[in-house]
Amino acid sequence: MRPTFSNKLNALAHWCSRQKRKAACGLALVPAALGAILLWPMDASYYLRVSASGEMQDCSGRLLYAFLNPDEQWSFARELSEVSPRLISATIAAEDQRFFRHRGVDLVACIRAVWQNLKHRRVISGASTLTMQVVKRGDRTPRSLVGKVCQAVQAIRLELRADKKSILRAYLNRAPYGLNLVGCEAAARRFFGKPSAELTLAEAALIAGLPKSPTACAPLSHPEAALRRRNYVLRRMLDERFVSPEEFRRALAEPLRAGWRPFPSLAPHLAMLLKPDIVGQGKVRTTLLPSVQTTAEHLVRESLDRTHAEIGNAAALVIDAPSASILARVGAADFSDTSRSGQVDVCRSPRSPGSALKPFTYALAMERGCLYAGERLLDSSLDYGLYDPENFDRRYRGLVSASYALRRSLNIPAIAVLERVGYANVHSFLRDLGFTTLDQSPERYGLGLTLGNCEVKLEELAAAYCMLANLGEHRPLQILSEAPADAPRRCLSRGVCLKLYEMLEQPLPAELGGGDAQPVNTLTRVAWKTGTSTGHHDAWAFVFNRHYVVGVWMGNSDGAPSDKLVGAEAALPLAAKLFRALPPKSDPDWPEAGSDLYEASVCALSGLPATAYCPRTTRASFPRNQFLNRRCDMHYPARSGLSAVAQSSGIIERWPATARGWNLARISAAIVPNAGKNDTSGVRTQAFRILCPPDKAEYVLTGERNGDRIHLRASLDEQMPLHWYADEVYLGTSTPQSPIQFDLTAGTHKVTCMTPDGLVDQAVCSVALPKGPRDRPTDRQRTFP
Repeated sequence: MRPTFSNKLNALAHWCSRQKRKAACGLALVPAALGAILLWPMDASYYLRVSASGEMQDCSGRLLYAFLNPDEQWSFARELSEVSPRLISATIAAEDQRFFRHRGVDLVACIRAVWQNLKHRRVISGASTLTMQVVKRGDRTPRSLVGKVCQAVQAIRLELRADKKSILRAYLNRAPYGLNLVGCEAAARRFFGKPSAELTLAEAALIAGLPKSPTACAPLSHPEAALRRRNYVLRRMLDERFVSPEEFRRALAEPLRAGWRPFPSLAPHLAMLLKPDIVGQGKVRTTLLPSVQTTAEHLVRESLDRTHAEIGNAAALVIDAPSASILARVGAADFSDTSRSGQVDVCRSPRSPGSALKPFTYALAMERGCLYAGERLLDSSLDYGLYDPENFDRRYRGLVSASYALRRSLNIPAIAVLERVGYANVHSFLRDLGFTTLDQSPERYGLGLTLGNCEVKLEELAAAYCMLANLGEHRPLQILSEAPADAPRRCLSRGVCLKLYEMLEQPLPAELGGGDAQPVNTLTRVAWKTGTSTGHHDAWAFVFNRHYVVGVWMGNSDGAPSDKLVGAEAALPLAAKLFRALPPKSDPDWPEAGSDLYEASVCALSGLPATAYCPRTTRASFPRNQFLNRRCDMHYPARSGLSAVAQSSGIIERWPATARGWNLARISAAIVPNAGKNDTSGVRTQAFRILCPPDKAEYVLTGERNGDRIHLRASLDEQMPLHWYADEVYLGTSTPQSPIQFDLTAGTHKVTCMTPDGLVDQAVCSVALPKGPRDRPTDRQRTFP
């Protein structure tokens, strides 16, 4: 039977009811499905991280050198605090005015875009937010409706997991700005040669407008389009009240000013040395000071221009002496000059140092009591058979002081000093200072070691001079500002280094007068030393005081010699200019002697501590820890049978026969001059020795209060003040009214006593703990007020 109309209507109603229930169920599932999508786990850091270029920074975090990122792009990650606020405002005004009010999708912008696109029947505007663009850079979604929907969903999910500042930072660091520039910092440096934090309003507007169309609005290839886009961004900033009308007019009137600017490329040799760390860590902060580094590179190139191609290369180091931090490092004159091996880092290349090693020979000799700064040495011909050394200028100056010999860099006296202290000891001392290139046996270098018949690195030699500047404390040179500094290690006593300051101090040649040079008395005091390698292959100069150390090497990359390669003529002028260009400091530039030096009487002829027979004496200073047991051996009383002249004077002088083994001193520890009131002869002798503690004495600790203490006494207590040392530590000065007491502790102790004239005696004593454990004194019992 055919269905009636009412049956059909009922069937239709029933069908509609079923569809309605299905639709209701479907609509009910939409929020649940949407909630599940939004709350599904998401790695927000994937969209926020930046594939940045490796950066080498200076001590304050400014860019010095950079490397391309793994995608062969320039990208410098910056925090919002490091970006100009004008650039942030321009970006928001141009790309997403309601960025801080929406949650990833701007509904107002969506409605506007739909209406405008329908009205014009083509796409004329979009509704992408900054968050959606960050997502787009991470997902590379297609440019379609489905792609936009996916971006919107991911943008909402990202906003649920990251704050607005992190998203804005990610956009500014990941947005494309044309060419291979990613991020606003790379664009600012490429087009304006400055950090993004220093952009003007007009420059910030130009940069902010580039991500919309990086190619079509490229300022280098399409300046007119770039200018129109910049002006549009400025109007948007005015509309959004980010700028005042007056600021808008001034910025609008500015020319484009964009150009191709190179990225910073200071200290390229250091950058190549640190490249593994830079690429691995992203950023490495150094101790370099950009103003000093720029000055150093400029002066190095300028100095080579004046040599008329006879000297092809140079390297320089500038060190802050107190911290041993490297402020400037020039590995070669021109990194890009492959014809002269410009990419070779000469700061780390072994070169012959010439006389630049002499100060360390003299220092060790004084430290070991083999030399006094004022004693006379003989500068004369010296013959060792197959080895016949001579001075640089092939002249001899006769009797000279050790200070003069070092200051004038005389070879013969330096060899005599080396022979006196032992080349094996000097070799060991230099190795202890960090000279890694001295890897041969001491016999391989022999007496030529002090003249530089070896190879050293500029870095290591500069560190050794920094030790002198720091009065004997050695620190490894610091190049990474965030690296922990090693504790200083004492290599020389303060007194010896103070004497070296005196021995090496002299005006820089350019400052001796004339021309437009600054008067010497207005300049900081300096000490300096030069070096010239055998055959004129290398020229060196080191200038230092308590503030800075400057080290310079000059030569040719291929090792070619040149008569111009003389330390005082080639390297010293560059080192002097570089030193005088350094920023001044307020603290003293020269060390105070304090109690580290003391005065004693010396023979006016030999410069050695005087005896009763020296006819003329003067006063000289000595390091506090230097025993004056080497005394003048030139003068002695005349005897009958000698010439009338000798008998009339009463004193005879005696001299060594040759310069080899030259030594005007004798070791004396038993006789001192003593002019008593009733002494008619004028000279009386008396034995000088330590009375308490007796040599090889043995003590046992008692643990009683003040019971483990002895009074130090010597045979001359009643006649003069005496200086006392225990285990090389200065205890003080004893007088008849103020004796010195020594607190005993378990172990072996060496007690030393020295007179003001330099006589020395030593005694060794041993102190034991009681054998019974019950009788063993405690630390409290062994501590005295």
